Amino acid sequence: MATNDDRTVSRNCPATVVPSGESIVIPEGATISITHRLGGNFTVLWAMGMARISGSESDAIGETVTVSEPSTAVGEGPDGPPEEIQIWDQLKTVYDPEIPVNIVDLGLVYSLQVAPTEDPGRYQVEVQLTLTAPGCGMGPAIAEDARMRVMEVPGVAEANVELVWDPPWNQDMISEEGKMELGMI
Repeated sequence: MATNDDRTVSRNCPATVVPSGESIVIPEGATISITHRLGGNFTVLWAMGMARISGSESDAIGETVTVSEPSTAVGEGPDGPPEEIQIWDQLKTVYDPEIPVNIVDLGLVYSLQVAPTEDPGRYQVEVQLTLTAPGCGMGPAIAEDARMRVMEVPGVAEANVELVWDPPWNQDMISEEGKMELGMI
């Protein structure tokens, strides 16, 4: 496992087992190898397998994550609904920890709807997404990443992300950009 990205964990570090989604703690002193730095999170290999470490725990592996601040406070925004293009751009910063392509270009996002809430001037976003495999335990983590990123868009007061399975995902749903990143074209 010796690579340039080998690190020694400096403190007990919460992580998520890939692909089961089970919560674990990688102990202080463990050696990890970073395989992906995507969307502010890290996919690592260590003695017990593959895990995802949240960017908020990056100091434990000697990394720094720059968090972009939304241009206005959460729930505040311009007059009118949030810009859909900004929501799509935020969703493009969310990654499946096993695949180095964002969830939009993987074709995992099936729908995105913006609607006013009962409070005037406040908007909610509903997202439906799927996974490459129904049994993937990372679904809740990916959905929460998506929800948190959508909440960063000015004007979004609420965000709900629902995992759906119909239609079943297949490789034809990957965008041209995603296929290029994966070496499929």
